[in-house]
Amino acid sequence: MTKPGCIIFDCDGVLVDSEVIGVKVLLDMASQYGVSMDLREAVEEFSGIRLKEGIKILQQKASSPFPEDFEQAFRARSYEVFKTEMRPVNGIKEVLDNLSVPFCVASSGPMEKMKLNLTVTGLISYFEEGNRIFSGYEINSWKPDPGIFLHAAKMMGFSPAECVVIEDSKAGVIAAHRGGFRVLGYAKPFNGDELRKEGATVFYAMQELPSLLALNHANTH
Repeated sequence: MTKPGCIIFDCDGVLVDSEVIGVKVLLDMASQYGVSMDLREAVEEFSGIRLKEGIKILQQKASSPFPEDFEQAFRARSYEVFKTEMRPVNGIKEVLDNLSVPFCVASSGPMEKMKLNLTVTGLISYFEEGNRIFSGYEINSWKPDPGIFLHAAKMMGFSPAECVVIEDSKAGVIAAHRGGFRVLGYAKPFNGDELRKEGATVFYAMQELPSLLALNHANTH
């Protein structure tokens, strides 16, 4: 891989370790309406997709309808849990500390969720300056549509071909691929093959990222 001009990070699961926490809260709330779903299965299925889509899947498994304010109630409850349980992804601070190229974060999640999670984990200072936080809710586009990555690249002043996207979900990898981006897949033990199949170069530890991005040696090919 040649050295990229810009790096676009997904947020949940790439910068902050939030996905399992959020899915646990979601399943706990849905269980009151007759939903029984395995945590790992749910994490795999909901990874990278819009919350509304995840709730729709759970509603189909429920024995009674969710209340109209289910999404708002989940947001409020999960945000409270995030404040105490959220952690940065292992190794990500060291990666960000040593990046020598421009970078930003682009997510399907709402802006307030991203800012909360980045603040709680101590990562907000890396992205706040220069307005480098982009949300699908700003442009009404959610993965696997490539809109959020195309928007982020444009706002950062780069073409898709000059950027590398760092993703951990199938929906995110598909979105990046459709947008014409090179994509690195930060995989869990269970989804490496799936991300690879969608066109990602897969890695399992943040410590691998600098060499994959060709940022820590002179020869960039």
